[in-house]
Parts: sequence; C-alpha cells; structure tokens
Amino acid sequence: MSAAVVLAAVLGGGVLFIARRIFCRRKALKLLSYPAGLMRGKTVIVTGANCGIGKATAAELLKLQARVIMACRDRQRAEEAAQDIKNQAGPNQGEIVIKHLDLASLQSVHSFCEDVIREEPRIDVLINNAGLYQCPYSRTEEGYEMQLGVNHLGHFLLTHLLLDLLKQSAPSRIVVVSSKLYKYGSINFEDLNSEQNYNKAFCYSQSKLANLLFTRELARRLDGTGVTVNALTPGIVRTRLGRHVNIPLLIKPLFLLVSWLFFKSPLEGAQTPLYLACSPEVEGVSGKCFANCKEEQLLSKATDDHTAKRLWDLSENMVGLRR
Repeated sequence: MSAAVVLAAVLGGGVLFIARRIFCRRKALKLLSYPAGLMRGKTVIVTGANCGIGKATAAELLKLQARVIMACRDRQRAEEAAQDIKNQAGPNQGEIVIKHLDLASLQSVHSFCEDVIREEPRIDVLINNAGLYQCPYSRTEEGYEMQLGVNHLGHFLLTHLLLDLLKQSAPSRIVVVSSKLYKYGSINFEDLNSEQNYNKAFCYSQSKLANLLFTRELARRLDGTGVTVNALTPGIVRTRLGRHVNIPLLIKPLFLLVSWLFFKSPLEGAQTPLYLACSPEVEGVSGKCFANCKEEQLLSKATDDHTAKRLWDLSENMVGLRR
C-alpha cells in the first residue's frame, strides 16, 4: 500500500472523527410511536429481516408484541440478528420465528410458503423488503437476471402463494419496498431478462419500477377482499444494500462522512414500512405509494395500467403460475 493511500485514509478518518464531534447533535427524523401491544396477536412476515431496514422493522414490530417471521436466506446471520433484536426489545415483546427463504430460488419460495401455510393459522402483514442493488451480472436458480429475480419475481411468487392465507386473515396488509430510483428505469419487455445487454443500474431501477406496477395491479385485483397493498420509497438509508458498489479507497472516508451526515439510519428508514404495517391511518388504503409516512405522487410510468397488466401476465409465466 502506497504512502499516499495511507495518508489519505488517515486524513479521511480524522475528518470523519472531527465531523462526528461537530455534528453529533444532528436532528433525526421523527420516530413513530404506537401503543404498546398494538400488534399483539398479529403475525408479520418480513423478508430480508436480518439487516438494514428489514431488521429495524422487525425490531419495532417485536416491541409492539407481534409474532415476527424473519424470512432470510442466511440462517446464521438471521439468528444473530434475532438475538440482537430480542435483546433490544425489552421484557414485553412478541415472538420471533426464523424461516429460510432464498428469493433467488422459486423452489425455495414454494417451500417457504408451504411451511408457512402448514404452520401458521394467519398472516396479518406481509412486508416484501429484501432486495439486491446493482450486483454484478448473475442469474437466479431458474436463470433470471438476479435483480429482477430477487426484487420482483421472487416477491411476486411469494405474495401470490400467500394470498389465500392473507385473505382468510383479513383485514390484512401487504407492504412493498420500492425505491425512488424507479424514475430512471423502464420495463424493457424486449429484453426483460437482460440477455442482450446488462446495465446494473438500469436493472435495479427496472426492478423497483416493477415493484410499483405490481402493487398497482395487485391492489386492483384485491379490491373488496379486505387485503390492502401499498408500496413505499424509503429514501437513502445506511444499509448493506450498496455492498456491491465499488467505492475507491481514497474516497471511502468522504463517503462515510456523507452517509453519516445525510443518510437515514435503518430505524429512520423503517418508519414508513412500520407505518404501512400497523398504523390505523392507512386502514383500507390500497394501491398507493408512500414516502416519509405520506402519500407520494408517482411518475406516469409507475401508474400505467396497461404496462402493469402486461408485466403481471409475463411475470406469471416466468414464475410458472401459468401452465
């Protein structure tokens, strides 16, 4: 390692330390407060609950005495996160259950849902939170581009397979975590699986737009069932989602400083999914998108009913729901 790199790292670390001292009183976003026991007797599934927004959401739901099913790919990391969550939740907490779910495998999704349907008498809330961000090109077990497969297709099948149980548990809710980066995407029906060209940023934006179109079409289909579905954009949050983004070593200290000063904490990022999961204010509301616990106006590309229906039909074929 060159002396210049070492010097840059040391100076960057020093700047970060000083900034923390100066800005330690940074004003945080207002955190929601709900009555203790609000979610007592309710079962909530949170995908990707072992880190980031998912972990923070699961922790808050546990404090509200929910039965939280952590649907995670890595069981060891899920167990470590569950222990951490339980340690923070206090004495009057709900229950945590860990179940294996790999959204990059449709067989894993089927196995997870079969397990849930067999063992759980009800599901009150399904939070589709797990996701990948700008990962190197790879494919799911069934051969789909990874970001599309995990962020959209895996959750599409998961939701479909749990719909009957959600309807039996009505009033129940589905929460879909999208991203403001949907604005930079479109649904490339000519190359949805990115076989001709792979642009990791575009593919992420495409998958997040797919989340919003899925929410819109699902809300239409669920009208009158007692099951609502809403999406959200959490903003920029300090999580492991960006682990595949390569940041030059010399810039990392500055990036850490910027993220500490301007990014939301996981707990702050969890406020909107928590709001959609349990707030009485959104009882009966469906087909909307929220940001910072308020309804968000979407671009027309995310509210196009024709595109939403076309994507739905294609997604059903891709996950094997149409034979």
